[in-house]
Amino acid sequence: MSGGVVEAALAVERQVAAARPAGIGARFGASALDRLAPLVGLAGLLALWFAGGLVLESVPAYAAFAGFAPGPALASFVELLTSGEAWRAAAPSLARIGQGLAVAFGLGAPLGLLIGSVPLAERILQPPFQLLRMISPLAWMPVAVLAFPSWDGAIVFLIAAAAIWPILFSTAAGVKRVDPVWLAMARNLGAGRLAALRAVIVPAVLQDILTGLRLALGVAWIVLVPAEYLGVTSGLGYAINDARDTLSYDRLAALVLLIGLIGYALDTGLGRLAARALWIPAT
Repeated sequence: MSGGVVEAALAVERQVAAARPAGIGARFGASALDRLAPLVGLAGLLALWFAGGLVLESVPAYAAFAGFAPGPALASFVELLTSGEAWRAAAPSLARIGQGLAVAFGLGAPLGLLIGSVPLAERILQPPFQLLRMISPLAWMPVAVLAFPSWDGAIVFLIAAAAIWPILFSTAAGVKRVDPVWLAMARNLGAGRLAALRAVIVPAVLQDILTGLRLALGVAWIVLVPAEYLGVTSGLGYAINDARDTLSYDRLAALVLLIGLIGYALDTGLGRLAARALWIPAT
């Protein structure tokens, strides 16, 4: 009887040992696939671009737009980088985006904290804010041109008008999710409203604020190009408009690629920053 038990135990051990490498291999394969998944998606997008380029080259009616094909566009993109034109076009746009987001953050985050913390303020401000949020930022373009003495000021206003709402509502939603136990503990320890705001609420909703800022960046980056069709003579939007007017479609495609890469880099950076901002109070 004891011999049979020993043999059974040895058999189970051999099965576990045989299965262990397979399990490790499966986990390694899944991890490698997970890392390669973004590259697969980008490769698919590139393949669609090449397919579209073949269509443009093969159909005579689209011959004038052959510059959108990957070959001419990538050659023009390299020229943008090596000549420094990419930086000269991107720098003013990045400055305007930074100013617009700063204004949106300076207004949206405090208002979000107020709406999330004070129910009466939410009932008063929620209807007008929801109404304003549904208005396209570009609809304010005539107002911005009249209200600001410079084109740059008008563009920053349009960017801020687009970016404020994701920050405001994401912050308000984060405040509402704060655990009441944390606030009760802060009050029991003698913290007033401002101290609780500084020590508990703001750290607790920091991830929501950064997530809202990430969403705001995406909206602002989309609004930037048409906003720069105004009277400015610099920026990515101006460069796009100039390439369109001169029928330089290879340069236009290169600028579109540049806009996408810069926006992707900014979004990725904010996404990683938001992922690190999860706050757990010390116990």
